[in-house]
Amino acid sequence: MYAQGNIPTVTNVFQKSQDGYTCFRIPAIVQGKTGALLAFAEARKNSCSDTGDIDLVLKRSEDGGKTWSKMITVWDDRENVCGNPAPIIDQTTGRILLISCWNSGEDHEKEIIDQTSKDTRRVFVLYSDDDGKTWSQPKEITSTVKRPDWTWYATGPCHGIQLQNKQYEGRLVVPANHMVAGTKTYHSHIIYSDDRGETWNLGGIVNEPGGNESSVVELENGDLMLNMRNYNREESKTRSFAISSDGGETWSEMKYLPELVEPVCQGSTLNYNKNGTISNNLLFSNPASNDKREKMTVRLSKDNGKTWPYSYLVHPGPTAYSDLVNLFDGNIGLLYEYGTQNPYEKIGFTIISFEQLQ
Repeated sequence: MYAQGNIPTVTNVFQKSQDGYTCFRIPAIVQGKTGALLAFAEARKNSCSDTGDIDLVLKRSEDGGKTWSKMITVWDDRENVCGNPAPIIDQTTGRILLISCWNSGEDHEKEIIDQTSKDTRRVFVLYSDDDGKTWSQPKEITSTVKRPDWTWYATGPCHGIQLQNKQYEGRLVVPANHMVAGTKTYHSHIIYSDDRGETWNLGGIVNEPGGNESSVVELENGDLMLNMRNYNREESKTRSFAISSDGGETWSEMKYLPELVEPVCQGSTLNYNKNGTISNNLLFSNPASNDKREKMTVRLSKDNGKTWPYSYLVHPGPTAYSDLVNLFDGNIGLLYEYGTQNPYEKIGFTIISFEQLQ
């Protein structure tokens, strides 16, 4: 059922044709240890295309999302693609890490998949120790997280997580996907770090094909759930998922979540908690439609993702990618693409209370 109430107030963080860019896409958000919110996006210079001159940028908010700073450029590699932001907070040090992907601005996804591209997809990590105000130089980690026979590769896009399960406590986990050379099917996987982001390893791969852009969440019992964009449309027009009981090193068989309909689009998953302790309350955001990118909706599960009886409509019109964040005051933040004519006009931020979802 949909929760009743007015459509929530939205603050626009990025808008097309501003700050010298044609288009902003691919939102991701985290809240730093000091409380600052960091909203990331791809800043697309000359068009809204997925390739070309694309930079990684962010804006900061120190008042809970009411106002946002001027744009900060995190990574600009001339006319190449710097994208797929996957930010993650190390709760011990406060360091903010950003896992992201690179490819030549002359290469398109199809060419990379067909192995006719000039270069390939590469994976990098950057970090900030001052709440996102300044950033390190990108460090390449492709060789430890991407197999040689993989062509396309994408991190997130959405926040990563740090595990609390005692056996894997402190592990940093980032969802990703790839395509094996000679195939036309996506597979989801994760990458992880056990040394606070200094080195990164390839984690478990979901065996079944069709899982694409994914979001990972830690469950109350310590298991991980990978929630995936689903290309197996003949099997189900809903999200797919898999479970890991070993910190993301192996994954169960892919299954489907019948209540989480999707038009084949990215979504975000979050373990809702007020004090940082893992709970049995899961949140999920995406365009809740079978065939159109529209109706941005946040859903609530109170049983670790088994059922999703509560829904809250955020924006009824065109919407696409999104990311969820726990706020220090117990509310929920949502950063999402939306517009009136198409979903890629603005990236907005809105605040939803837990009570509104029920």
